[in-house]
Amino acid sequence: MTDCIFCKIANNEIPSKKIWESNNLFCILDIEPVSKGHCLIITKKHFETLTDVPDEILSQILVEVKKTMNLLKEKLNVNNFNILQNNGKLAGQEVNHFHTHIIPIFKDDNAHIICGKSTSKESQNIEEIYEKIIKN
Repeated sequence: MTDCIFCKIANNEIPSKKIWESNNLFCILDIEPVSKGHCLIITKKHFETLTDVPDEILSQILVEVKKTMNLLKEKLNVNNFNILQNNGKLAGQEVNHFHTHIIPIFKDDNAHIICGKSTSKESQNIEEIYEKIIKN
């Protein structure tokens, strides 16, 4: 995709702080980090969301997330992380190219991204939603 910033980074058309690179993926430091060491793992080929990424690449992503977390643990002395992957604009995806955030969480840095209990009333419809999902 010619106007995609991540495609341009993958093709070395735009400079980045690349941490590592493999055949299908690369890892860079986020230019607008939530915390020190905030990284993005990005597919080299353009896929918009997780459902577009082939399974063989998806399986590589989680392994690389783990390796990157271990690297950050060693180099930045951090043991807590948020792993975040947004799909679609309403879910917070700002670049329409698949990427996964690895966000180190340090004590007292206020960078916590925590999924908590919902305030929506959807829990009242849980049986109806369950039936829609499991029925053919």
